[in-house]
Amino acid sequence: MNRGRDPVERETSDDRDLYEITTWERRSFLDSLAVGIHRFGAVSLRVVLVALAFVLLLAQLILGGVGVLVADPVVGTLVFLSVVPALGIAVYIWYADVTTGEPLSLLVVTFLLAVLFAMFAAVINSVLQPAFGALGFLGLVLFFFLVVGPVEETVKLLAVRLYAYRSTRFDAVIDGMVYGAVAGLGFATIENAFYITQGLDSGLAAMEVVDEAGATAAVRSLAGPGHVLYSAIAGFYLGLAKFNPENAGPIVIKGLTIAAILHALYNSLAGIVPGLLVASATWITLPIALLGFIVLYDGFVAYILYRKASRYMKAYRDAGIERLDERELIPERTEFDP
Repeated sequence: MNRGRDPVERETSDDRDLYEITTWERRSFLDSLAVGIHRFGAVSLRVVLVALAFVLLLAQLILGGVGVLVADPVVGTLVFLSVVPALGIAVYIWYADVTTGEPLSLLVVTFLLAVLFAMFAAVINSVLQPAFGALGFLGLVLFFFLVVGPVEETVKLLAVRLYAYRSTRFDAVIDGMVYGAVAGLGFATIENAFYITQGLDSGLAAMEVVDEAGATAAVRSLAGPGHVLYSAIAGFYLGLAKFNPENAGPIVIKGLTIAAILHALYNSLAGIVPGLLVASATWITLPIALLGFIVLYDGFVAYILYRKASRYMKAYRDAGIERLDERELIPERTEFDP
């Protein structure tokens, strides 16, 4: 980033020392102490966020239905199967990255952070939803646009921003799309687990439990791809922000706004369009209508993502850059400066 220069600095020869006049760098013990405190505060905040999210997840495992995943491998398998479509999209986005391959360690950490930070979204959504419930369908739409979309896309992007974004391996704009997709996959995984396990009736027989969980898993498998696509778009803008620090804030907000609107619009239309399709033609069943709507909507979002990725890829190739897998060439390092 080319910082702005004070008039004194701009008009003074380079051989004059302007430390603490118009410039600053670490020189004294107090300078070093200030830098240390700043770094400690930034790292501590990240640790507190992760710890709090872990406590919330642990509470769900112990007190909530998610603990069934540990006790019942069949239900755990159904949860995995429910995210296969989302996993396929995330893998394709990773494969389509024309720059250097992203290290597995960063991808795994991003996935796990998204799982943890989903707890924040779960708490916020559950606390604020009753306030919108009295407004009926309009309240539900407002809830999607004002709470669900912005909150869920923000926590997914936070999973990228907290760790992978700070790594030297995050070295291209399009890397944000890859890590955003992985964050969406992590969020979809734990969200599907919630829906599948919380919908179980402990009084049912074993086969009935599997049938019920299987039906929920089938429905949730249709929602997962959206999470990957929305956060991949937001992640692309996060990558753009990293390499345009002078406008980083507005760029991130733009990406989050696009992702949140697409997310909220999907949630709103998913409750309307399939019903209208069923009412318009007797041969259309609700499952077919829902599947058709989701395929078309996700296809539209995927096209938006494709346009952004293809423009980057074209510019990358036009620049004459050859893809290099630097997995073994560049040591992985994470920067801790905020």
